[in-house]
Amino acid sequence: MVKISKFDAADYLKTPEAIAAYLTEALATDDAAYICTALDTIARAKGMTSVAKETGLSRESLYKSFSGSSKPEFDTVRKVINSFGVRLVAEPVEK
Repeated sequence: MVKISKFDAADYLKTPEAIAAYLTEALATDDAAYICTALDTIARAKGMTSVAKETGLSRESLYKSFSGSSKPEFDTVRKVINSFGVRLVAEPVEK
């Protein structure tokens, strides 16, 4: 019998470049729940404890913020994204 494991994108988010590409694609969906899921995935890849220490937020607060059942404050999102070693950049929308 062949064993398969569940895919987890967090296993592949090892560099700031990979994180930036993943987050950019999530932001492009304009789906708040999907963006929260992506932020949670990246935080797990970086280590939730590490992200909590870098942001000054508790692990529990981070889990709750990105669970999909709540809407995180922008300041929380900003701190978390900064802890990933990436930054948000605005660019014109192509029509």
